[in-house]
Amino acid sequence: MIVVTGAAGFIGSCMVNKLNNKGHKELIIVDDFSRSLKNKNINNKTYLSQVHRDQFFEWFTAHHADIQFIIHLGARTDTTELDRRIFQVLNLDYSKSVWNLCSRFQIPLIYASSAATYGLGELGYDDDHELVGRLKPLNPYGESKNEFDRWVLLQKATPPFWAGLKFFNVYGPNEYHKGRMASVIFHSFNQIAATGQTRLFRSNHPDYEDGMQLRDFIYVKDVINVIHFMMNRRPASGIYNLGTGKARTFTDLARAVFNAMNKDEKIELIPMPEDIGSRYQNFTEAKMDKLRHAGYDAGFYSLEEGIDEYVKGYLTENRYF
Repeated sequence: MIVVTGAAGFIGSCMVNKLNNKGHKELIIVDDFSRSLKNKNINNKTYLSQVHRDQFFEWFTAHHADIQFIIHLGARTDTTELDRRIFQVLNLDYSKSVWNLCSRFQIPLIYASSAATYGLGELGYDDDHELVGRLKPLNPYGESKNEFDRWVLLQKATPPFWAGLKFFNVYGPNEYHKGRMASVIFHSFNQIAATGQTRLFRSNHPDYEDGMQLRDFIYVKDVINVIHFMMNRRPASGIYNLGTGKARTFTDLARAVFNAMNKDEKIELIPMPEDIGSRYQNFTEAKMDKLRHAGYDAGFYSLEEGIDEYVKGYLTENRYF
């Protein structure tokens, strides 16, 4: 059996579909399963059983002999949430428990880290283990992810193979339930469909013009392809960046959405909300050498290719992956 935590969520549900398409039907999916909109992500997926996240560790202990792999994608991902206790319980403590059980029963593990760990990028975006302890995330979410990475690197007891993947800005199908935390592509599509225009934040930094802030946007299908590669190839255990390695502007993003919708471009620039302005990453770009050296040689969707497929294949028809 393969276990996917966060399986009703955005990336988790896409991973379940990827595994189904690769012939894996004996899946255990873990989540809280409390939101009807989110649960639409797992309709038409094939799996053996749903396990509530609160019962997962008891289930894990009882069934460990049958588990082949754990893909741990479950987490609280709200970058505007300021209550560190929530992240302590759901991100840090929960992930430590997953790690400890994988180590105890010698089950390989892939877990989701985040580019939010890099903060303002003062030390660059290099997935060198030596830098992890010096990173300064900008919000409690990023702190929780970095604290777990730091903890992992100190452990003597480990799974037989493990990889922490630092996801950059992921977008794509099955993020309908994410609300404010959905991708800018998702929000731009809905704004354009409703009003004929989209809104981008004005810059709050003198080095970046309005709408010219840069992020490394990665299509979710590339993310799950890399996870599947890591499962099967099992290169050296460690923390790996997972972006495209190419930063693009939010203006590029908006323009690609207009083109995919066959609409004339109309962008409104609005002030950045105060609750995110002081914790805003104006630039991210993954250094991808480690993953390439591990043997991953497939290409990544360009921003335009990913948005075109996402808009035409999913958002326009309200389809799920």
